[in-house]
Amino acid sequence: MDLTVLGSSNAVPRPGRACSSYLVGSGGSALVIDLGTGALGNLYRHRSAESIDAVVVSHMHADHFLDLIPLRYALKYGPRTHDKKIALWLPEGGQEMLRKMVEAFVPESPGDFLGEVFDVATYDAAAGLRIGELRVKFGATEHYIPTFAIRCEAGGRSLTYSADTAPSENVVRLAHECDLFLCEATLRSGDADSRPRGHASAREAGEMAQSAGVAKLLLTHYPAELSVERLSTEASAEFAGGVAVVDDGEVFTA
Repeated sequence: MDLTVLGSSNAVPRPGRACSSYLVGSGGSALVIDLGTGALGNLYRHRSAESIDAVVVSHMHADHFLDLIPLRYALKYGPRTHDKKIALWLPEGGQEMLRKMVEAFVPESPGDFLGEVFDVATYDAAAGLRIGELRVKFGATEHYIPTFAIRCEAGGRSLTYSADTAPSENVVRLAHECDLFLCEATLRSGDADSRPRGHASAREAGEMAQSAGVAKLLLTHYPAELSVERLSTEASAEFAGGVAVVDDGEVFTA
């Protein structure tokens, strides 16, 4: 199972980087998890838009889904070799929010703006999903709106994406003994977060990784003002395994 980082920034993109987005591939299956600002262009460095099987969105904050709009244009007007719709899986309430947003656009045709190219559906977090070879599981996180961490399994390998979260036992349980744990590191260690909390520091990501017994910790969703060296040092102080601070375009194998 391969993980390609399409976007590793938090809500404010680092220079030349995109917001949260990750391409997970196993065999002939390709899943995009989140599609934040600027991520679609990075997807094209690796594969065409029409070649993905599905997009799964962890939560409905703009930095995790805004590039669904250019993806829609790419699928409608770009070069296509087939007319198969891409599965678009949203959390509860996501369809209503996204459709309200696109209603503001001037109609191009009498068709369904989203439904022309997407098979839009709401995922059942308790039931999970099967996307080709990938089994997808969910776990609620600690964030400001309903948000779900996402675990992908295939061929005996596994990776877990924390999405946006403060330290969370749900996320630790979901990530239990996974090969790759992709975890947000938005805050400086010691920084105050709003209450209720919604984000974690690199040190807290390390604590979750250690509790979950994962093989490798990958830090993501971090701002420009936090250096790679600082993030890695803080996480490694709490986690005994390997730590990497991801960047757009990097590929990891579970």
